[in-house]
Amino acid sequence: MRAAWDAKECPKVPAQKERPYLPGMGYHGGTLAKGCFMAHVDDQRVARVLDALEAQHPGAQLLVNDPWSIYYLTGFYADMFERFCGVLLARDAEPVILVNALHQLPEYDNARVTYHTDTDVVADAIASEIDSAKPLGIDTVMRSGFLMPLMERHAASEFFLGDFAVTAARSCKDAAEQELMRASSAANDAVMADAIKLVHEGVTEHEIADQMLGLYRKHGCEGFSFPPIVSFGANAGDPHHEPDDTVLKRGDVVLFDIGGRHRNYCSDMTRTFFWGEPDEEKARIYDIVRRANEAAEALIAPGVRMCDLDRAARDVIEDAGYGQYFTHRLGHSIGLQDHEPGDVSLVNEQVVEPGMTFSIEPGIYLPGRTGVRIEDLALVTENGVEILNAYPHDPVRLD
Repeated sequence: MRAAWDAKECPKVPAQKERPYLPGMGYHGGTLAKGCFMAHVDDQRVARVLDALEAQHPGAQLLVNDPWSIYYLTGFYADMFERFCGVLLARDAEPVILVNALHQLPEYDNARVTYHTDTDVVADAIASEIDSAKPLGIDTVMRSGFLMPLMERHAASEFFLGDFAVTAARSCKDAAEQELMRASSAANDAVMADAIKLVHEGVTEHEIADQMLGLYRKHGCEGFSFPPIVSFGANAGDPHHEPDDTVLKRGDVVLFDIGGRHRNYCSDMTRTFFWGEPDEEKARIYDIVRRANEAAEALIAPGVRMCDLDRAARDVIEDAGYGQYFTHRLGHSIGLQDHEPGDVSLVNEQVVEPGMTFSIEPGIYLPGRTGVRIEDLALVTENGVEILNAYPHDPVRLD
């Protein structure tokens, strides 16, 4: 596989100032220069990363390896498999993109691209770009097969986990990212409205799940942000049930936990429906979960702690006597990945900040019997919160 543009040939592109988005492997951003596409590293994002890095490790450099973090900074994404790709960042130095020559990148107007081949000693190629007199932050996902040779070569004065700096930047979405998150969730709302039309007596979970990809593409998404969860009846008592050949029957709950990728930004939403009249217990736990969801969402604002959001929802469920059946944290961060670092849990005392996006998804799961979850995505604003999902919380019968 090769990247979408060949830097050596400098291909002609459409006569427009901004290069269009290409789904899948490739680039976003960049400008035209003398008829050629010039890629561009996002200077503001790099500055935010380095600010976070130097607040804890003054004078350090950072080697970014996570493919989605590389995309976030450079606009380039590819699954590297066993090969190496990284972005070296340091204050007052241009970013250096180190990549296997299998992937020919366009020329960058504010970064340098260096290539190595399958027959090169990769550790030597990486070490040649690192300042051995300075500390080096490395990525959690960096393979030990790349890291250990760097340590043996004393390629830096010390090594430390440094991807917290990229996480800090990625966790607060900029204006362009916020618009993409809105668009992705709007598409997810539309998919949910179409998905419930697939429900009928005798259908299986597999039969519905197999049609979901077409719905996402119909509504402008590249694909799933995660494999869809479709759960009937007792299967809804398993929070991460995988669709199987279970046949829908009257009296079942129907749980959809679904998400898609729109221009690489993820959506994620859960709704629980009824096939037939719900019994008293199903109706009761639905109402409890809905109130838990809305209690947490009403509290979201800058300055509130993540643990307080979890506590607000959990109190509703515990006060109703179902605390032991709410078996997971309240939510997770989301953006370029469905689950990004950071969560909404009792142990996370991080303060909510504008631009953060995360899920609010309380649930009650009665093993072998039934389950209910209601999930929205929240975007923190300067003054409060914007719930990205417009799909209603009202209990609905689908029959």
